[in-house]
Amino acid sequence: MSHYKTTLHDEAATQALGKCLAHTLTPGMCIFLHGDLGAGKTSLTRAMIHAAGHAGTVKSPTYTLAEPYAVQIKGVATTIMHFDLYRMISAEEFLEAGFREEFNERTICIIEWPEKADGLLPEPDLHVFLRVSGEGREVELQALSAKGIACLASLQFVPNL
Repeated sequence: MSHYKTTLHDEAATQALGKCLAHTLTPGMCIFLHGDLGAGKTSLTRAMIHAAGHAGTVKSPTYTLAEPYAVQIKGVATTIMHFDLYRMISAEEFLEAGFREEFNERTICIIEWPEKADGLLPEPDLHVFLRVSGEGREVELQALSAKGIACLASLQFVPNL
C-alpha cells in the first residue's frame, strides 16, 4: 500500500494514529509533515514519540528547530529527531546547524514544514498531509519508498466513527 486517507474526528483520533504509526517505524526513516498551523503536526509527532517509548515531555521544537529523543524501535536503540522548520528564514540555516548529519540509517527524522529546507532534505519515505476539517482533521499518508510502503502496509489504524 502506498496511500492511506482517513478522517480524524478529534484530538484523541490524532493521538491514536500517532501511536499506531510509531509501531510501524524503522530506523532510517524520513517523514515529512504538511499542514497549516494548528493542523495537528506536533500532536501527531508527540503521540508517535511517546508510543515509541519516550516517557518524558515532548517539546515542540519551534524555537530550537530540532529535538532528539532516544527510544527503542523493534529492540534497536534509535534516535527520533523532531524538526520544526517553521521559523527558519533561509534553507541555509538548516545546513549551518549541521542537521544533515542526522539523516542516517540509525535515526528517524520527522520534519514539520519541510518546504522551508526545500532542496536540502533527502526524499522522504512518507508524506503526511493534515488538514483541519470541521472539528477534526483529514489525514493523507503517501509512501515514497520501500520503508514508507512497509510502514503503511503494517499500519493497523481504525478511526473512531
